[in-house]
Amino acid sequence: MPTTLILACGALAREVLALIELNGWQHMELRCLPAELHLHPERIPDAVEAAVRAARGAYSRIFVAYADCGTGGRLADRCKTLGVEMIAGPHCYSFFEGNEAFAARGEVTSFYLTDFLARQFDAFVWKPMGLDNHPELRDLYFGNYEKLVYLAQTEDAGLTKAAREAAERLGLEFERRFTGYGDLQAAIRAYKV
Repeated sequence: MPTTLILACGALAREVLALIELNGWQHMELRCLPAELHLHPERIPDAVEAAVRAARGAYSRIFVAYADCGTGGRLADRCKTLGVEMIAGPHCYSFFEGNEAFAARGEVTSFYLTDFLARQFDAFVWKPMGLDNHPELRDLYFGNYEKLVYLAQTEDAGLTKAAREAAERLGLEFERRFTGYGDLQAAIRAYKV
């Protein structure tokens, strides 16, 4: 029976499951909150708290597989109050590339995709921003960006093609960087002890 719960963002489900299988972490179980919470990051701390409180009696340890994700530090404060650890970093783009490497790049004119976002570009970028009905808003939203950086967790030609097509739709240069699981793997591995 699993003794550790990984409470993750739904956008990380495939990656966390792959890490659990790859490392043989049979004592870990994954539960995900909806990835759509990223459309309203102010809701993430309350959703995480409710999930942690609901799972408390069933697990000896709970790890929160979220970075700050636009909560302005509120998620870290909530996790501290709840006595649970979380992934360090401002967002998944940072921890996939590695927080230190990401910070050193200082890329302020890049728009990022992960495997999840390459797969779900229409559902999480194009439609929520209204670009499906108002493509003329593209330059308003993305006019200050220069390139789309696809941080690839896997070697998948189909996802690379989808990310390249997203860059074209946004009128941005394209760059692909293979990151693998980056700091996500290190954070879970460090916590599993």
